[in-house]
Amino acid sequence: MALTSEISALTQKYLVPRLVDNVFESNILFQRAKKKKWYDKIDGGTSITQPLLYAVTGNAQRYSGSETLDTDDNQQITDAEWQWKEYQASIQITRLDELKNSGKNAIVNHLKSKTQAAEKSLASVLGDDLFGDGTTAKSLQGIKLMTAATGTYGNLSKSVYSWWQGQTDSTTTAMTPAAFNEMMLTCAVDSDRPTVAVTTNAIWNDLWSAFQPQQRFADEDSLKAGFNSMMLNGIPVIIDSHCDAGYLYLLNENYMSLCAHKDEDMRFSPFVSPINQNTRVAHIYWTGAMKNSNCRMHGQFSNLS
Repeated sequence: MALTSEISALTQKYLVPRLVDNVFESNILFQRAKKKKWYDKIDGGTSITQPLLYAVTGNAQRYSGSETLDTDDNQQITDAEWQWKEYQASIQITRLDELKNSGKNAIVNHLKSKTQAAEKSLASVLGDDLFGDGTTAKSLQGIKLMTAATGTYGNLSKSVYSWWQGQTDSTTTAMTPAAFNEMMLTCAVDSDRPTVAVTTNAIWNDLWSAFQPQQRFADEDSLKAGFNSMMLNGIPVIIDSHCDAGYLYLLNENYMSLCAHKDEDMRFSPFVSPINQNTRVAHIYWTGAMKNSNCRMHGQFSNLS
């Protein structure tokens, strides 16, 4: 029965890398964060802050000869702030199950089932919160709040600071090429425009039917990972099961950052035995925040049918 003392080593060696991969690869936005390099590991701080340039200088001017130059200063920079959010998934195995599965392979196989349950649970919670409105104090301030025109996001009121509002459309009920194009233009500044659109399966199907066949090229990165996608106006439109019904988001990933603490990025905590139960419990921990530096470069449709 010596293997029971090695249960943590077996779990970490054989199963934890698989758990980490499955949590991130099962959610297409997490996957894009990794591949498109907006998944950032940071090393601490009481909170996570983002400097914001929200105004141009007021003293840029034309002048002639010895004319007095304008040197008055105006406030141009502030910062947004996000609090750390903590997540975990637990893996529990009873002493009786250890005894029943006393061989090395038996233990690993049993833990694999336990780990699968943990990874699916953690992926579901993180995936939901990535799209959330941040109203739950313990959850990420997700995409729904980031792209909204109201609410407090990053400790700044969107109602007070209009430059912190996302582009919103709550009146369009049928997704059409014209509506999609208009939102793309609203979110764009010159060549700086959304890089991905995310929606539900039903709305994705409507777009697929509405756009001309020659526009429906596939996004190879998404297809390779097993996700449905198509290219519209030069950006991939992808399906995410965590996206709320009726929503389509246009996101500019150049301004997004999913932050994780470097020491709590799917950290495995070895098995321990509670004092009042004949079981062993291990945990996988993730701590971080979702931040953004320019809300107006994103858009949301919220009333599509």
